[in-house]
Amino acid sequence: MNTPHIATSIPRRHFLRGLGVTLALPALECMTPAFARAAEPKATKRMLLISNNLGVLPQHFFPKDKGAGYTLSPYLNEIAAFRGDFTVFSGLSHPAVTGGHSTENCFLTAARDPTRSGFRNSISLDQFAAEKLGQQTRFPTLNLGVNIDKANRSLSWTRDGVLLPAEDSPAALFRKMFLQGDTKDIDTRLRQLQQRGSILDAVSDDMRGFQRGLGGNDKSRLDQYITSVRELEQRLVISGEWEQKPKPATKAPQPKGIADKAKFFPKIQLMIDMARLAFESDSTRIITLMVDGFATPVFEIADQQRTRDGYHNLSHHGQSKEKLAELEKVDLQQMRHLRDLFASLAATPAADGSRLLDQTMVLYGSNLGDANVHNCTNLPILLAGGGLKHGQHLAFDTVQNKPLCNLFVTMLQQLGLETGAFASSGGTISSL
Repeated sequence: MNTPHIATSIPRRHFLRGLGVTLALPALECMTPAFARAAEPKATKRMLLISNNLGVLPQHFFPKDKGAGYTLSPYLNEIAAFRGDFTVFSGLSHPAVTGGHSTENCFLTAARDPTRSGFRNSISLDQFAAEKLGQQTRFPTLNLGVNIDKANRSLSWTRDGVLLPAEDSPAALFRKMFLQGDTKDIDTRLRQLQQRGSILDAVSDDMRGFQRGLGGNDKSRLDQYITSVRELEQRLVISGEWEQKPKPATKAPQPKGIADKAKFFPKIQLMIDMARLAFESDSTRIITLMVDGFATPVFEIADQQRTRDGYHNLSHHGQSKEKLAELEKVDLQQMRHLRDLFASLAATPAADGSRLLDQTMVLYGSNLGDANVHNCTNLPILLAGGGLKHGQHLAFDTVQNKPLCNLFVTMLQQLGLETGAFASSGGTISSL
């Protein structure tokens, strides 16, 4: 048997020389010191945040008992195959985030009192994470929607509380992620980025001249603005770099858009498929998806079966047996979509040999605990994947709720961020 060569390794920069030609050697085993260990690939962390702004029927969602040995509720039975991969929570909400449907834009921000005069939203969980992580992928985040009122609703908000419009076209998203375009298109986009950069330079210069005559508070606010402008400039530079890199290839066909809002569940499935493709291609690592039931008219539950009313009116069931029966079918169908999402992530191998599900946290929830009465406490929250300790019902006080942001901080830390607070958090959820 040959014994391993343990002499001093050849330097990494080694060349063959002869007749005036220099040839660089490729990386060879002998260029690595004997017994040196190759670094293990670092697991990539991802996060998919899904909210239905009309929630689910709480009596069918929450388990009756708690802990690791809890009995699955009727809705959770639909995802029973992944019991060990998810945790269900009760007794979580955002403190002082009340006002019924007005809270839908606060699900990932926890901004208090959204109905008060002069309310301004705050930064959302996805944008906070993207800021801390920096741009590691072509898209720092993707903000998606189904039947969404793009001008008024979004899960994604900037640090200054500005709405980031959701992408509601799977076809447009596919083109953005996978279709390269010709050289002329790329040059045009690069010129646009450069023009934006030069405009920002001019604005910054003007602001600095204007700053000299301001008082202390105004100077502080203006400094914050200029800092935001510079951060945007940096993002534009990075965007320009990504424009020049080839986009990933995919075997998936380009999806066709669905304009009909009645095709509610096919639209959900398409967006979930696009989210999975985005993760598989590493186009992004953070995705938000708002399912806008409020803007959904009469829609199809299954083939040849439609709801009697629009989703919003249906959610205000008033204990009507007919409406409750329809809502239960709607909720169960959503849980089946979650089941299929978990299955596809579990079946997809990650670069380090684990499942894509093990690297991807999937949060499903709502800003409403009970849409029928506009209740914003005891929110339905489910978290799957991401390498966390699952298989539990973590039950907190359903009257004096724990801050949902405690879970958000736990998720941020699982992403690798060294942060101990976000919005209204008061700690983490150590059981995970």
